[in-house]
Amino acid sequence: MPVKLQELIDYIEIEEIKGETDLTIEHVYYNSQKVTPNSLFICIKGFRTDGHLYVEDAIKNGAKAILCEDMIESDGVTVIRVKNTRRAMAKIANKFYDFPSKLLDLIGVTGTNGKTSVTYMIKSILERSGRKAGLIGTIATMVGEDTIEAVRTTPESLDLQKLFSNMAASGQDSCVMEVSSHSLDLERVEEIDYKIGVFTNLSPDHLDFHQDLVSYRNAKKKLFYKTSLCNVINIDDADGKIIAEEVKTLSTPLYTYGIENDQADFKAKNIDINFQEVTFDVEGPDFKATISMGIPVKFAIYNALSAIVACHMLGIPSKDIVEALDEFRGVPGRFELIKEIKSFSVIVDYAHTPDALENVLKAARGFSSNKIITVFGCGGDRDQTKRAVMGELAGNLSDLAVITSDNPRTEDPVRILAMVEEGINRTKGEYAVVENRKEAIRFALKNASEGDIVIIAGKGHEKTQVIRDKVYRFDDLQVAIEVAREEGLI
Repeated sequence: MPVKLQELIDYIEIEEIKGETDLTIEHVYYNSQKVTPNSLFICIKGFRTDGHLYVEDAIKNGAKAILCEDMIESDGVTVIRVKNTRRAMAKIANKFYDFPSKLLDLIGVTGTNGKTSVTYMIKSILERSGRKAGLIGTIATMVGEDTIEAVRTTPESLDLQKLFSNMAASGQDSCVMEVSSHSLDLERVEEIDYKIGVFTNLSPDHLDFHQDLVSYRNAKKKLFYKTSLCNVINIDDADGKIIAEEVKTLSTPLYTYGIENDQADFKAKNIDINFQEVTFDVEGPDFKATISMGIPVKFAIYNALSAIVACHMLGIPSKDIVEALDEFRGVPGRFELIKEIKSFSVIVDYAHTPDALENVLKAARGFSSNKIITVFGCGGDRDQTKRAVMGELAGNLSDLAVITSDNPRTEDPVRILAMVEEGINRTKGEYAVVENRKEAIRFALKNASEGDIVIIAGKGHEKTQVIRDKVYRFDDLQVAIEVAREEGLI
């Protein structure tokens, strides 16, 4: 879809231009290695590198124009300097792909925990009603019949607009996407037309990036100023209640949901949870239904509530909502039971924050009076403040906690384990430290008896483990099955 350079830069604030603007631009890139002839290259300053360092590579690969923050001296190409290339890229991408988010009913889901489950629930409901829905999130991106493994929760603005364009071209009428706090602060989701914004909950996470919980909440809050149909917020969550108070005066309608808060517009009542399913009634404006789901945990009710409200506001019939949730079998790595192991229950979950770990362990405790054995660790090069907190939670809520490596990245794994151990030592909980994750899983399975529940937490759907500068294949579910076979449990 060739576009004149002048048409693209008409949408941005320019500090300085050198060169001709009457050029035809065939592609736009921020990765110099992907540049093709007659393209615009945008220099992005990232965490590890700076696109300005790769301008000459981009020119060699055929770039005819450069968008930058620091002025580049280079003959034969047009150079446009702006204050913020991320902001400019969002505007240019929207124009280049012809404003594709306007062609979709776009639902953005933000919060610390539950985003992935909520997006999958919404997609299931939409498709049950006959819609064609795309998905963008932590596990995968789904466009038409294609499923692409995700690199990050929310792609860069240029990639997002291309995805929206491809969805519309493939006949999809809707898209549900996870919206990370990073993407909101780094302006990846600027120039996107959201119909609905959904807030799940907030607990300490990514504080290495946001510095404190208030900054983290304020990043999440930005989503609700980008919506046109409505905002959907969990007011059982303390931060959700704060956000709801702040955005309720917007012209975009606000609908709240909850279990405990009587002021919620949509409430779950008459909750019944057993090991097979959870059943509850939902009442709200023009909506009343009984929901049954095969995900028997309380936090699944909150996830379902947000999906119900969002889909109801899009006009999806309650019959389709009820049937879709009844058939919904969960998301890979989210409270996923390993069915191959029969001697006791083994559950894999992505819980990597204090709140998520607490929810999972409390849910497990509700199913069993026998031992709860928890295998978990904390990621390196990430928020260090949650490590002792998670250790203390595991010590209090588990009968046996097995501390192990998660993704240590460039940090010393032994140092991470010691920080987690500080928290467990505040409790009377029994624990073991096994740095090797496979051997930690083995230790847990060998110490489990009939009726026990083993929780393997932290990595969920992830298929790799990052240690120093190497990425190793590691899938908690498959490793647990492999160990169970080796130990004669299967």
